[in-house]
Amino acid sequence: MQYTWTLLRAGQFLLDGGGMFGVIPKVIWSRSIECDEKNRIKLMHNCILLESVESDPATGKPRRYLIEAGTGDKLSEKMATIFGLDGRTVESEVIAAGVDVNDIDATIVSHLHFDHAGGLTRKARQGETADWEATKPGAASGDCTQIKFTFPNAELIVQRREWVDARKNDAVMTKTYYRDHILPFEDDKLPLANGKARLRLIDSKRPFPLNRKPSKGELPKAPLEERLTEVLPGIHVFLVPGHTWGQQAIMFTDNQGRTIVFTPDVMPTHFHCGEAYSLSYDVEPYTSMMTKGWFLKEASERDWMLVLDHEPANPCYRVKSDDSGWYTLVEDVK
Repeated sequence: MQYTWTLLRAGQFLLDGGGMFGVIPKVIWSRSIECDEKNRIKLMHNCILLESVESDPATGKPRRYLIEAGTGDKLSEKMATIFGLDGRTVESEVIAAGVDVNDIDATIVSHLHFDHAGGLTRKARQGETADWEATKPGAASGDCTQIKFTFPNAELIVQRREWVDARKNDAVMTKTYYRDHILPFEDDKLPLANGKARLRLIDSKRPFPLNRKPSKGELPKAPLEERLTEVLPGIHVFLVPGHTWGQQAIMFTDNQGRTIVFTPDVMPTHFHCGEAYSLSYDVEPYTSMMTKGWFLKEASERDWMLVLDHEPANPCYRVKSDDSGWYTLVEDVK
């Protein structure tokens, strides 16, 4: 199945440049990207709205899916200021694209950090009845405890390993897996209107076995085809661990016949193409480096169009091998 797609720019996001470039010194990364007086660099919440070319026989309408959900609106005013949020959310951008939030059939997130999954839920507005209430201390990501599902009819698709780690809050950051964008989806008292569960957990095959460190430059033994999981018609996911253990990339074919791969924090911007350009937030920087190597090799050989999750400018790139034995990114158009 093929899809038309709309790039959603779900608001700016400011993060510390040192955090975003890990072991790379500021004297190096600042040659390419500017930071403000607080050392923050400008990023973007990039999301994708998919609409199937073929209509669903059951409804006569296109299938509509959402890749990624951004931060959303639940952070406190203080935290929203720290992160430089500008008020745009995935909800506002879906509506701006002319789609009713009730018509989103599924959401797929790369991982469950708040800047990728926080927008799955939102604040309940005046006159609304909350779907879920954050009653325990620390369950709310901001000042609001009354929570609504942003896309009421959408199931959430994520890797099981990511869900388990999010539930345990296994991360190098103390505040990134907020309960108010996680717990509502596993509440069996809050199913979809058709009675099905809101949450679907995926177990994709890992590129390398657990508890075995790959050698530098080693490639996965199993071909990519064996590691792909089709989660929706024509939409596949595959594990790209390192930033988190359960992080996934999302692949689909568009109506021009191009293979599009939504690229999460293994390479959040085009400035992160370098082998050692990993994030301080990665749970395993070495694994991120290894993942980036085989990921870029696949992208180059298979001519993928990558859509980078935090790129502040045009996020669409092709990958080409270079004379140094590594890869360069070539800007493309949607």
